[in-house]
Amino acid sequence: MLSRLQSLALDPQLLAIGLGGGLLSGLLGVGGGIVMVPALVLWAGYAQRDAHAISLGAIIPISIAGIATYGMAGEVRYWPAIGLAAGSIVGARIGAGWLARIDERLLKVVFGTFLVGVAALLGLR
Repeated sequence: MLSRLQSLALDPQLLAIGLGGGLLSGLLGVGGGIVMVPALVLWAGYAQRDAHAISLGAIIPISIAGIATYGMAGEVRYWPAIGLAAGSIVGARIGAGWLARIDERLLKVVFGTFLVGVAALLGLR
């Protein structure tokens, strides 16, 4: 019985990663890929592919919380958001399919290159 209860308990490390990812998502519009994936791999010890999959699972609750907060303030731009959502649904299906098939090492290289590229672009602006 005790082991079953322990398996239902939330991991404090994951709660901390979620808190940081949610905070930065609400503040900066990032969180899942840029914050949670590296933290899940480097701090919590998850495999790269597992970290991506876990982060994808966190996107919906993060989005709902952000929409609720921004929506109460009248700041949600619905038509642009619907356009982004439509494209994102198609893109996420394709990307998740690639995630399931790509070599773990190549995934790390692609992800690291993406993060460095985003940092360079933001730094230049």
